[in-house]
Order: sequence, then C-alpha cells, then structure tokens
Amino acid sequence: MANHSGLINNVDLRSHENNLAHRTREIDRERLIVRRGQPFSITLQYSKSLPPKHHLELVLHLGKKDEVLIKVQKERGDGDKWWFNQQGAQDEMLLTLHSPADAIIGQYRMAVLVMSPDGRILEKTDKIKFHLLFNPWCKDDVVYLPDESLLQEYVMNEDGVIYMGSWDYIRSNPWNYGQFEDYVMDICFEVLDNSKDALKNSKMDVEHRYDPVYVSRVITAMVNSNGDKGVLTGRWDDSYSDGVPPYKWTGSVPILQQWSKAGARAVKYGQCWVFAAVACTVLRCLGIPTRLITNFSSAHDVDGNLSIDILLDERLESLEGRNKKDSSWNFHCWVESWMKRDDLPKGYDGWQVLDPTPQELSDGEFCCGPCPVTAIKEGNLGVKYDAPFVFAEVNADIIYWIVQQNGEKKKVKVDQSGVGRNISTKSVYGNHRDDVTLHYKYPEGSKKEREVYEKAGRKVTEPTNGSAEPGQLKLSIKHAKPVFGTDFDVIVEVKNEGSRDAHAKLTMLVMAVTYNSLHRGECQRQTISVTVPAHKAHKEVLRLHYDDYVRCVSEHHPMRVKAFLEAPGENEPIMTVTNIPLSMPELLIQVPGKAFVRDQVIGFISFTNPLPVALKGGVFTVEGAGLLPATEVHVNGDISPGQKVSVEFVFSPMRTGVRKLLVDFDCDRLKDVKGVATVVVRKKYPFGIPDHY
Repeated sequence: MANHSGLINNVDLRSHENNLAHRTREIDRERLIVRRGQPFSITLQYSKSLPPKHHLELVLHLGKKDEVLIKVQKERGDGDKWWFNQQGAQDEMLLTLHSPADAIIGQYRMAVLVMSPDGRILEKTDKIKFHLLFNPWCKDDVVYLPDESLLQEYVMNEDGVIYMGSWDYIRSNPWNYGQFEDYVMDICFEVLDNSKDALKNSKMDVEHRYDPVYVSRVITAMVNSNGDKGVLTGRWDDSYSDGVPPYKWTGSVPILQQWSKAGARAVKYGQCWVFAAVACTVLRCLGIPTRLITNFSSAHDVDGNLSIDILLDERLESLEGRNKKDSSWNFHCWVESWMKRDDLPKGYDGWQVLDPTPQELSDGEFCCGPCPVTAIKEGNLGVKYDAPFVFAEVNADIIYWIVQQNGEKKKVKVDQSGVGRNISTKSVYGNHRDDVTLHYKYPEGSKKEREVYEKAGRKVTEPTNGSAEPGQLKLSIKHAKPVFGTDFDVIVEVKNEGSRDAHAKLTMLVMAVTYNSLHRGECQRQTISVTVPAHKAHKEVLRLHYDDYVRCVSEHHPMRVKAFLEAPGENEPIMTVTNIPLSMPELLIQVPGKAFVRDQVIGFISFTNPLPVALKGGVFTVEGAGLLPATEVHVNGDISPGQKVSVEFVFSPMRTGVRKLLVDFDCDRLKDVKGVATVVVRKKYPFGIPDHY
C-alpha cells in the first residue's frame, strides 16, 4: 500500500503473519483478517524520520457510511477500549493494535494521522482496511471455548455430517460448510448488512454487532427469507421446478454465492437441514463455535400447550386442514452456538439453540433462539429466547384423535415418550454420531424428568395402550430396512396377553408422508377380521411391491404404516404408527494417486442402478471445500436396470490438508443419492518431497 507523496510512503499490513496468528489464513492470505481481543501489528514505512514532537493518531471507521468512529488510545486503558503502542527504528514504525474482547465485528477502515505539536493534521493515510471477527480462543471474549479439539471442529472444520431419516433408522448426509472458501466471509457480512435492523438503522445495527446474541438472532432470521431479504426460501410440497430441490444441495457455498450474485434475492429452495447448515457456515465463519443438531421425532407445537394433536378421520387419514396444524416431524435440524450471556441464570452459559427454519414468530421475526440447552433440560421456560417452543420440540406429548362424522373426537393414542429421540450431532473425533439427548432431557421415566415436566407445566398422565392388563391386546409393527426400488414385507402383530380368545377388526394403512408429516398419498389399505387365541399372537404380512409404492412414495420420503385395532371388550381402540425410511443406493468415489495443491487430479464415480426400470437424465454434482466448486458431470444415455455406470472428472485442489469430496446423483426416478471421499492434498516442493513428509 504505497503513498509516495508524503511522510508515510508505504503501509505493510503484515497479513501473512497476522492471519496465521489469528487463525484466519484459511479465509484469506492477502487481506488482513484478525480476531478481537488479540493484538496485531502493521508497519509504516517513512520517506524520512518522524520530526521531533510530532506524533501519530489512529482513527477507526465502521459501517457502510462510516457511521461509527473510534479513536484508538495511545496507551492501555480499562480493557474495553482500542489502544496501540509503537516502536520506531530509522525509517520504519511498528504499530501494534489491541482490540477489546467485546469489539464490534465487521470491516474497519483505519486512518493514520501525522499530527504536529500544536495538534494540526499534517498527513492522513486512510486506505487501510481490515476485518475483525469473534475470537473463541480469547478468554475474555464471550464466545470463548476452552478446548482446542472443540474449536478445530466447531470453528475450523469446513466439512460436516447431517443426520437424517428416523430415530430408529438414522442415515448420515455429508455437507460442505465451506466457511473459508473465497469471499464467503464477505457474503456473511453482506447477510448482516441486509437485515431489517441494518436497513432501518445502520448505525444502531453496527453498534450492536459486538454481541453474539444479537448477531446470531439476525443470522437466524436472515437465513430464511420470510419477511426480509433472507438467503433461502423454504418449500415442503415437492414443487421445485423453478428452483433447486432442497435434497440436491450438498454444501452452503453455492447457496450463499447465488444469493449474493442475485442482489440479495432469496435462493429456492431449502428445508430444515439446509437452513441449519447455511446458518452453521455463517456463524463459524464469523467466529462463533457452532454445531448442527438433529432432533428425531421432533414436535412442532403451534399453541404452546406441550401437546401435539394429530387429527385423523375414520379412514385413519390425516386432517391436515383442521385446527392449528400441530405436527410431528421425523427429524428436525437446528444449530447450537457457544456463548456466555449476562441475562441468564448461573450455569446456563454454553450451548444455545438457534433455529433458522421459519416456523413461528419470535419478537416479530421468523427466528428462534438463542435458547440455553440447559434451560430446556431443567424446564426453565422463562429465559430468553423461545424456550417454550424448543422445550416442546423435544418433550411434547403426541395425542392421536379420530374425528367422527358427527364431529366428535375420540382419543385413541397418547405417546409421552416418542418426541425428542436420539438427538444427534457429528462427533468431534470423526465422522460418527454423538448422541446428545441427555443434554436436553433427563432419562425417560426418571423422577427428575417428572419434576422437570411439572416445572414446565406439562401434565404427566398414563399413556393409552400402556401396561398390560387381563384381556388387553398389544399391537406392533415390524419391518426390515428396505432399499428404494426393492420389494419388502411389513409385519403387523396382534398379541393377546389375556386369558380369553379375542376377536377384532384390524385396519392396516400404508401411506407416503414427507419428513415433516405432510400426507403425500395412500399406497395400500387392508381391513380384516382376526381371532387371536389367549396368550398367543397373530401376524399379518403386508407385501409392498416397488411397482405399487413408487406411485405415491419418493426416495426421499418415508412410508408411514398405521395399524388400528377395534375389539369388543376393549375400553378404546388401539393404534400404532411407524415410519419406514427407504435407504438409498451407494456411490463409489475414487481418487487414485497423490493429490498436490494446484496440480490436476482425476477422480472417478461409479453407480449401479438398483431399480427395475431404466434411469434417464443422470447427473452427478461434485464439490469440496478447498478442492473445487460445485460442478456437474452428466451421464451419457439411459442407465438400464442393474447397469453400472462410471464417469471421470478433473479438478485442481486449491488448498492443502485433509479434504472431503462430496457427490450428489440425481435422475428422473432417483434423487438425493450421496457419496463422499477423503482427499489428502499435499504441498508441492520444487525439489521433490522431503523424506520426512
């Protein structure tokens, strides 16, 4: 940064060494990017020595129109102010700047003023720019996380795993967060700049960006586009022809880039895991430790009564248009961010729930959180933000009602333990699942759990279809873990634990639903009369054929099987429900040989068609942080049943390290087929690889 006309003829931001010390080198090696609460140095080069009694002053400007001005003190103050010290040597001056641990994050413009003894500005150098981020390595920063292994995962790791499916059949989905890809940081600040608060009062917005609670709420609201200029539009009805289906995305970077290039116009489309993944990217990039959470059997309680009322007609079909649209989702994703908060009771610091999926309003915005995980576990629903809603997501009762033709409702099933199961996140120590359910709730059925329910206002009653009594019938559904495209069996078992034979009417219904329980069509129905001898069991086998269920079930929607039993002598009907996810075929990805940065690498993808019909329009999408941007590779021609196809692709790695290569396959009859491979990218040495490498 040269200026040949004055006393200061050059400014060296020392970006390489500063960025290395501040752990921002992965973001950029040329621009200066530092973290708050940690000093950094720049060098001024003089055309001649600074005259006696002349001195330097530093002024910082923040905001698009320099709305915030900060004068940097010359000596250390109370710890909450910017200050600098200087060391001169001949024609150079080393300036070391110290930012407070609660400094505002954002892009700063710094002016260096050469002042005369009488206080006049003799020279001004003001084209010095740098970015300041949160600092989870700084003990005085409220996002401080005192564990290096956690920091490497929740701030520095660009690759993730999202858990999907159902509580009893969990599948992993690789994801490229890509928070350090080129200009992603700039887009993250662009997201903040386009918030309602920023557009309404830019100065007030900038002044609040010291606070991770404020910043995380803004990000949570801005990731969805409901009511603002947010990043993603949500859609759950399978009509994606004017955008990208949610299941096709494999990373956050293309979404953020598309939003930015379109002038802050929302990208189509996202669902909960996409919203959560984009939020995770932005928060990690800004320096807030963040991890993605999946809650299996997640409740959406609209009216806050801690009860999810599922209304069915007499054919056991959902009455989705009735009442409040309470629902139970197979899984739901949000993020947790780590921070200390002054407004919380002691012991409530740490992981905070943030949910960017637009569900309910929070202070007039479609956002949720930050809500302390500890508050959810302890049933303390009076803390900010949105604790009652999050508590219901992991604790609500599910009550099934049959609405008769005359409008009367009959309660047929109460499930008090089915919500909030196998709450999951990626392990810090590899690509396997960590179960964090006990962070959110005490063990099911424990005394402590009942105390929490009482504190939170949830009634504890005996569930229907509960413990066995003389003459009572038991109803259960068993199934294998089927692959989409195969035929398979579902077994419905009626067990008589009484001392007399039982006669009953059994209705079995197979339907297609979305992961958030929207009804997509009926596949099969059967009603029969059964006689079950005392102390015996009766089994009915439903054979589900691909040719039949493909008409109503897609590969990324589960089947829902309901069994309904009515028997004389029973106090009420018996119902049980199970979801059957359909697993996907696998992709084989190979990258033979060694990979070196900026050298061309060849990769291979192979796939075998598992369906009894030909596949048309096959396309692979490949991407990876530090490897290559999202790139499409098309399959030539149709893929016959059982046929194996292989394609090759070429890329040149951009950054060294252990990298993940993510692949998505889509065609006319199969979507959301994922694969992942690990690529170790090495440095290039001009004289060969050292022996110790």
